[in-house]
Amino acid sequence: MQIRRKNFLALSGIAATTGVLAACGGSSDSGSDSSSGGSDAGGSSEGAAPERADADLVIWTDEVKAGALEGPAQDWAEANNLTVAVQIVADDLQGNFITANQAGNGPDMIVAAHDWIGNLVQNSAISPVQLPSGASDAIAPVGLEAVTYDGQTYGAPYAVETLVLYANNELTDVPEPSTVEELVEAGEAGGAENVLSLPVGEEGDAYHMQPFYTSGGGYLFGEDSEGNLDPSDVGVGQEGSISAAEKIVELGEQGVLKTSISNDNAISLFTDGNAAYLISGPWALADIRTAEVDFTMSQVPGFEGMDPAVPFAGVNAFFVASSGANQAFAQQFATDVVSSPDIAEAMFAGNELPPVNLELQEKLSADYPEIVKIAEYAGDASPMPAIPEMAAIWEPLGQAEANLVGGADAESTMTSAGEQISSQIG
Repeated sequence: MQIRRKNFLALSGIAATTGVLAACGGSSDSGSDSSSGGSDAGGSSEGAAPERADADLVIWTDEVKAGALEGPAQDWAEANNLTVAVQIVADDLQGNFITANQAGNGPDMIVAAHDWIGNLVQNSAISPVQLPSGASDAIAPVGLEAVTYDGQTYGAPYAVETLVLYANNELTDVPEPSTVEELVEAGEAGGAENVLSLPVGEEGDAYHMQPFYTSGGGYLFGEDSEGNLDPSDVGVGQEGSISAAEKIVELGEQGVLKTSISNDNAISLFTDGNAAYLISGPWALADIRTAEVDFTMSQVPGFEGMDPAVPFAGVNAFFVASSGANQAFAQQFATDVVSSPDIAEAMFAGNELPPVNLELQEKLSADYPEIVKIAEYAGDASPMPAIPEMAAIWEPLGQAEANLVGGADAESTMTSAGEQISSQIG
């Protein structure tokens, strides 16, 4: 099951075509070369990976990130007397990359979300990167933590996302509630049609529910003696998850959480003035600003007397292909992304993602305070598990939480979800 969110960092599959967006460094030709590449398993070229471009450094990513990366990548290539090509893979970037890398005709790098790392490592598709010695001083800890897997660093991070709480200041007198209970009381007092807009839907949304799940005491995977996630220790179905389930049932009974609110209408309910609060990510900012909502942004609160609410953090990064034709150039680019804020800053101009570079955060804070605040909030979030077993979590947990909102029994529902997850992991 795909993560049920409008992913701010990993927007892929938007376009129905593939092509080359980048130019050759040192050349005045900045036109776009279209390339169909090979066919997919069904025999159609639609959505297939492009044929590798003829350049010193070839980077694959989705359409949105490619548009932001094209100019900075060309500037970098010209400064290093190299050529570069940024190519769009419009559908199944991960799968197409793994296949092309195994065949030896893939890119030198990809730009993607950090939670792909486990599957990419399992398929021997990416190589560890050697970041500069000052990386820990330049990059927010959450960025480096997210790209570290089994004790090795696999990516050069540049942006981060996490969930925050938006309050409509015209519908509540408590713009920054310290607990869920305070949020509910203030939202009800304000008279809004909906106290809280949080995507649940009929199938659930474990991503958006994670802050409440963790505050209630739930965890997804335990850790081994070395601090690595242990897929044999599934937290769904354990005591903490049942406590969280009981709180979710309560919010459903109160009408605070509703299966009628989904990714299709969650943001618009808030921007149309039909919800006092919204739990969403940085991708909601544009709509909120367009609607001219008088809003306050804060961290998602937890339940009174229980654990803090800990949403997921998603980090976007550059990864070096294990079979790329020019790994040395890829490693150099990765080092430069981390060593200086210049590339990330230039990309920000084309795609306003919260940066993990601390110098860039400070530089942007005056003109983009909400974006920088989200980056800072991400420091208290937990990087989304990158182990392949995470794929078994989304559907059972999400459906269980939707059922809980609808009034299902907390213990049996969460226990059943845990058993389903464990059976998939084996």
